[in-house]
Amino acid sequence: MNQSLRSGRFLTGSTMGHVARMTLTGSAGVTFMFLVDAANLFWVSLLGVERLVAALGFAWTVQFFSISFGIGLMIATTVVVSRLIGQGNYADARRQATVCAITACALQVLVAAGILFWRHDILALAGAEGQTAAKAARYLMISVPSLPFMALGMVGSAVLRAEGDAWRAMMVTLSSGLVSMLIDPLLIFGLGLGLDGAAVAVVIARTLSACLSIWFVLRVHDLAGRVGMADFRRLLRPFARVSFPVVLTQLSTPFGNYILTSVIAGFGDSAVAGWAVVARLTVLAFGGLFALSGAIGGIFGQNFGAGHFDRVRRTYRDAMLFCVVYTSVAWAALFFSSQFVVTLFGLSGEASDVILAFSRIAASGWIFIGSLFVANAAFNALGRAGWSTMFNWFRDGVILWPFAVVMSGWYAAPGVIYGHALSGLVAGGIAAMAGWNFVMRLEQRHAQHSAPAPSGT
Repeated sequence: MNQSLRSGRFLTGSTMGHVARMTLTGSAGVTFMFLVDAANLFWVSLLGVERLVAALGFAWTVQFFSISFGIGLMIATTVVVSRLIGQGNYADARRQATVCAITACALQVLVAAGILFWRHDILALAGAEGQTAAKAARYLMISVPSLPFMALGMVGSAVLRAEGDAWRAMMVTLSSGLVSMLIDPLLIFGLGLGLDGAAVAVVIARTLSACLSIWFVLRVHDLAGRVGMADFRRLLRPFARVSFPVVLTQLSTPFGNYILTSVIAGFGDSAVAGWAVVARLTVLAFGGLFALSGAIGGIFGQNFGAGHFDRVRRTYRDAMLFCVVYTSVAWAALFFSSQFVVTLFGLSGEASDVILAFSRIAASGWIFIGSLFVANAAFNALGRAGWSTMFNWFRDGVILWPFAVVMSGWYAAPGVIYGHALSGLVAGGIAAMAGWNFVMRLEQRHAQHSAPAPSGT
């Protein structure tokens, strides 16, 4: 298609339709990806060594930082590319996609090097000890070098979402996840690699994701172009302006997870094993909310670039409604399957208590955490990315630790889970109201500036 005749897919049609379509396809991809991760944990649990499950939990806590770093770059890519598409500037959109890919890959090389060099110290700070720490460090040594491939896959998926191609963005994660699910038991049991096999499966899945997303971006949409140094410097600036606060925002979540892991580690390996399962249940049950945050960024970005501020407001409203309905359904599913999950993973004691506390009570707090995600997406896409940083770090850097410590003093290990839910309720509620007021004022200012001046008498 001639690029001069192309227009953004999100500029017309039902905003709820766009929110639902982008989120559900994104949810399928994200949920399947984390289903693979949960299956990975399940296969490792079948080895019958609780220490290995705990090691995977500690390794996930560390990798969560790098993954969140990549998610921040992915969100920033969606924002800057979708704005250019909304403006009809496909030439710069293609160059911008290339700049984002090169930058994200280079940054993840540095992140990977830092994790590998300091992995033992980082794990020790998280509370890992002895053989559990050694196993976690080995898992990181094998899987972390694939982070640059993960970055390319994420940026490619972000470009597809900025364009509005929800189907192919979903296929990137579905296909790599399916391959990982098939080879996991082969590597762990068939070849007798154990925890090493789980790490190798991660590397293969990330590499496949990168290759497939690059293929779709280049061959299907032609949304990557060559850039010279002048274009690189010019287009790096808007990407940096968005990505810096967005990455800081995303890093607050693994920081909070790190804090929670440190607190819950005081209750022993059994509690950490339960926490590892909860981490997988969270992303599996609420993958739609993670997808919602990334999916609506493109809708906000295109309409913001085109000046359609009434559609920006409707997108915010519809995303919040979607969040409430989705969380209610997911919480109900967790509530009624909680005992089955405990039995499936063969856990007991503190591990069982942690899982039941999350599934039956604390999961309801994701209504407010999801609202925080929606507000973050709006702030990131509409020029207030620093606000996202402020609200997220208020939750994870200010109120999370005292809530977790106090609640764990009352309820032991499950109290850590309750403290996390309470911090999400407070921060998410405030952010949701601030986000709504912001988009309303944005629409009102645009209406005032675009209104015709009164004629003289």
